[in-house]
Amino acid sequence: MVSGVEVDTIAALSTAPGVSAIAVVRISGPRAAAVLARVAPGLEPVPPREACVAAIIDPVTNETIEQAVVTQYPAPASYTGEDVVEISGHGGWLGPALVLDACLAGGARLAEAGEFTRRAYLNGRMDLLQAEAVVDLIEGRSQALRRMALRQLDRGLSERVAALRASLLGLEALLVHHIDFPEEDDAPIPVTHIAERADELSNSLAALLETAAEGELLREGALVVLAGRPNSGKSSLYNALLGQERAIVTEVPGTTRDALEAAVSLGGFPFRLVDTAGLRETDDRVERMGVNVARRYLAAADVVLLCVEGTRTLGTDERDFVRDTGVPVVVVRTKADLDVTAVHSGRLEIARDRALATGGTGGPEDACATLSVSALAGDGLGELRALLPRLVYRGLLGTGADSPVLTRARQARAVGRALSEVRSFAAALRKGAGPEIAAAHLRVTESALEELVGVITGEEVLDRVFAEFCIGK
Repeated sequence: MVSGVEVDTIAALSTAPGVSAIAVVRISGPRAAAVLARVAPGLEPVPPREACVAAIIDPVTNETIEQAVVTQYPAPASYTGEDVVEISGHGGWLGPALVLDACLAGGARLAEAGEFTRRAYLNGRMDLLQAEAVVDLIEGRSQALRRMALRQLDRGLSERVAALRASLLGLEALLVHHIDFPEEDDAPIPVTHIAERADELSNSLAALLETAAEGELLREGALVVLAGRPNSGKSSLYNALLGQERAIVTEVPGTTRDALEAAVSLGGFPFRLVDTAGLRETDDRVERMGVNVARRYLAAADVVLLCVEGTRTLGTDERDFVRDTGVPVVVVRTKADLDVTAVHSGRLEIARDRALATGGTGGPEDACATLSVSALAGDGLGELRALLPRLVYRGLLGTGADSPVLTRARQARAVGRALSEVRSFAAALRKGAGPEIAAAHLRVTESALEELVGVITGEEVLDRVFAEFCIGK
C-alpha cells in the first residue's frame, strides 16, 4: 500500500544481466505471494526471511525453467515496506529472463527505474536523502564516495537536517510571545536575541552549504588536466597515473591530437584524468583542433598538471599560464630518470618556480607546487597521487568521513534557499519589521528543509530523483 491506495505488484531483475554465479528477481507489492504461488506451486510454507529451494515453472506452459532459492519478506519489514519475494537463480542471460517473464505472466508488471526504492521512500522506509545515497552506493567508484553514501544511508545527513530544523522550530517558538502579545512593550525575549539565534542557524546552514562543491566532485570526479608543450611527458605521466597504456607515447612532438579522459581513484577520492594535446601554435589543422579541445578542458579543470621536461627553466608562456590559471597548478617536472639530481631537487625547485610564476612574490596562496617524477621508474608518482586529493578535497579531508556532505544540486538549492530566508528573517527583525512579517521567512525555511528530506516533494522532483536508478533497485 502507498498513500492508502492499492498499487500494482512489480517485478524486475535486481542483479546485472550477464554471466554470473547467481541472478536475483525481486517481486514487490500486495500480490507478491500470489505471483510466487503461480511460479512456484510446489513450494511448501516456510517462515518469513527463511530461504528455501523451489522449482520455478512457466505458468503458461507449466515447464520447469529453474531451480532457485526463494525468500519472502512480509510487509512492513522489507526493503519497500510491501510484501517482497526474492528468487535467486543461476546467472546468465537466458535463465534470469525466463524467471522474470514467468513472474510477469503470473500477475506482476515490469518495474520502472528506481521503483522499488521509490516505494521504500513512499512507505516511510527511508527519506529522500537516504534514497539518493542508494544511487551513490551503487554508482560510486571511490572509497570516499562509498563511505559518504553509507553514512548518508545511516541517516548522517538526515540527522544534520533534523538538528537544523529543531533550531528553526526554536526560533519560531521565541517569536510566539511577540506575535500573541504584541501590545506588551517588554517581551521576555528581546528581538535582538532572536536575531542572534537566527545568525547561529545561518552559520550552520552556510557550513553545510559549503560542502556542496566537494560533494558534487565526489560524485562526478574532480577534473585533472595534463597540459604542457608537445613532448613534455604528458602522455607517459597519464599512463603511469592510470597504471595502463592508454595514450600513445612517441618521441615525435604533437603525437596527442585529441583529449583522452579516464576515471581513476587517487587516495580513495575520484578523479577524471585528461591527457591533452601539447600547447603550441601550429599550422597543422588537426593538431590545432586538438589544442582548442585542450583549452576547453583547461577552462573546466579543477587541477592542472603542467608538465615541464627535466630541469628546464619555465618559459614566459608557462609562467603566464601558472599566473593566470584560476585553479591549483602543479608543475610536474617529468623525465626525472634522465637526470638523477632531479629526483632529489623537487623541494628546491618549488621556491624557484614559485618566484618565477608569481613575479617574485612567492606568496603561499597563489604559488604553484612543483614535483619531479619519472613515469618510467615511478619516482615521485606516490607523492603526486597524495598531493592531488589535498588540493581538491581539502574540506572533506579536514572534517573527516563522518561529516555530512551535500552531494547533489537539488540538496544545495534547498539548503541555499533555507539560508537565504533565515538571513532575510534576521535582517527584517533588525530593521524593525513586525514579528508576523518576519516569521514568513521562517515558514519558507521550514518548507525548504522539508523538501530536502522529502517530507513535502512534488511528483516532478521524485521523477528526477528516481530516474537516476537502474531498473530493479
